[in-house]
Amino acid sequence: MKLSEIAPAIFGSFGISALSKYESRLGVSPNGREVLFLVDGFGAHAMDDYADVMPNIMAGKSFGDVTTSFPSTTSTSLATLLTGSMPNEHGMLGYTVRVPNSDGRVLNALKWDERVDPEIWQPKETFFEIGARNGINVSHVAAKRYEGTGFTRAVFRGAKYRGANLYPDLVSETALALNQTPSFVYLYVNDLDVAGHVAGYGSEKWLEALRMIDNLVGQLHNKLPKGTRIWITGDHGMLNVGEKIVIGRDNLLATEVSTIAGEPRARHIYLARPEINAEIADLWRSEIGSMAEIYTKDEAINVGLFGKPMPNNFAERIGDLIAIVKSDAILIDPAREKLESAMIGHHGGLTQVETNVPLQLLVV
Repeated sequence: MKLSEIAPAIFGSFGISALSKYESRLGVSPNGREVLFLVDGFGAHAMDDYADVMPNIMAGKSFGDVTTSFPSTTSTSLATLLTGSMPNEHGMLGYTVRVPNSDGRVLNALKWDERVDPEIWQPKETFFEIGARNGINVSHVAAKRYEGTGFTRAVFRGAKYRGANLYPDLVSETALALNQTPSFVYLYVNDLDVAGHVAGYGSEKWLEALRMIDNLVGQLHNKLPKGTRIWITGDHGMLNVGEKIVIGRDNLLATEVSTIAGEPRARHIYLARPEINAEIADLWRSEIGSMAEIYTKDEAINVGLFGKPMPNNFAERIGDLIAIVKSDAILIDPAREKLESAMIGHHGGLTQVETNVPLQLLVV
């Protein structure tokens, strides 16, 4: 199953006629109450490695591995999840990308830039909007700091925002949102992702975050209305860094580079002279070898890296080169070296560890 298929299947379970073809994927909603719990950084490999740490999650029914879109990063994955479409349709092509016709300005999708209109940047209708139009009570439960941000307006528009910072409050807000039927709640936590970046996948800090999330799942199971279905998934997995390569340090990777965007395992590289990107792509291949896959913009579009077809207004956002790391290495932006080199856990690439996430179902 693909990440883009989850929301259509859940909303199809409410009996929305336009989504009837998806209804069989996850069955009919038994009580008109559906919760989609997104655990940031929760990869499918964790289900095998640390099943004993999450008994409440493991008690659910597994629907197997789900594959994210590229890049395997939060901004792209959540847009894919909540619009039910690939990046070529929603336009969220990475953690950071260069804004076309902006003199090199880089948009960080999670922090946003108020000069960029969220509804123009991400024009695809969200499933919150589709659900609301079809009489479903749609809610977004997450930390208060996300309310009203550009990213929230781009990807989660149409939902009633219910901010809560503490786990008990997340449970109570979710329960309140399910009072009326039919109702859909998107619930989000990022503690696992933060722990992975800071301390690494499998570290004690990461394991403690996983234990807390599993306890939260237990609370949801105990306190939500009977018959509620709780779907648990992630937006990407994570691996721990090995080799650290600084772009332009003891290598020729900075040649002709004007802007570095993306993230350490999935780079958008913008060139001073885009017309020589094939030559620079060959230079990168000779410098990096088999450690990474290098695409020119046209190659990335032609192979459907972000999905096909790619509209011109979204193609303008893509780097002149795309570099996707295949090993456990990272490609560090020298301007962000301190931050990026300090992070232990990384994601964004196309390894199964990064792209495969679980889908578990618990029924209250």
